[in-house]
Amino acid sequence: MSEWMRWREPVRAIARAAGDAIMQVYAGEFAIEHKADDSPVTEADLAAHRTIVAGLAALTPDIPVLTEEGGLPDWAVRRQWSRYWLVDPLDGTREFVKRNGEFSVNIALIDQHEPVLGVVYAPALAVEYAGVRGVGSWRFHPDGRVEALVVRTPPSIPTLALSRSHGSKKEQALIEALGSVEIIRCGSALKTCLVAAGEADLYPRFGPTSEWDTAASQCVLESAGGCLQDLTGQRLGYNHKESILNPCFVAFGAALPLPRAVMADLSAASCAG
Repeated sequence: MSEWMRWREPVRAIARAAGDAIMQVYAGEFAIEHKADDSPVTEADLAAHRTIVAGLAALTPDIPVLTEEGGLPDWAVRRQWSRYWLVDPLDGTREFVKRNGEFSVNIALIDQHEPVLGVVYAPALAVEYAGVRGVGSWRFHPDGRVEALVVRTPPSIPTLALSRSHGSKKEQALIEALGSVEIIRCGSALKTCLVAAGEADLYPRFGPTSEWDTAASQCVLESAGGCLQDLTGQRLGYNHKESILNPCFVAFGAALPLPRAVMADLSAASCAG
């Protein structure tokens, strides 16, 4: 059994505790502030951050924790990390503010630049995913059922999981290139998890994301047999550079239903649109 498997259940428990903290805020009125990049932040983000940092510090005191709400350590320090926790305490704050339930707690363990354990928990939807490299990927149901996840071979009409809040011209160009498609729109890392669960075939992201947005769900997807790559075909890695911004990427299942010529055309411009 993978050494990382021993942390799956404790990390699930930490994610659920963070979800409880989020839902306490969600149930009432809350203030909305904005960061320097104009992204929203609420008390729920901060409450989940505190819960997760405390839980991981107790579980693995010798492993550093990098979270969206905790500040970015200097690159001179961070580049020395071979193993660390990478966390988005509340992924999809815009969906949280809209109260549509499509937000998640994302916790990943990064080992040698790769996500090896990932937990994605959507507390408002009672949906929970986990992946452990070399072991498997699962969806946990509220009634106690545990479902092993495997990506599907795309049908003749593939299903795209697309962002509810971040559309783009590139996204529309991709839809036109593919021709007939089904579309599911939702928020947060849940889109990648839909691909892992075989409910979607492709999730393209042409707008900006950070490493804490993708690590946990990437592990869920890859452990189910899928891939998450940039537009040149390179698998997303972590802590390779000072910036924590990701390139544009696509998450896909057993086969990428997209001609390479289309990928090359889409990668020619920046991720801005």
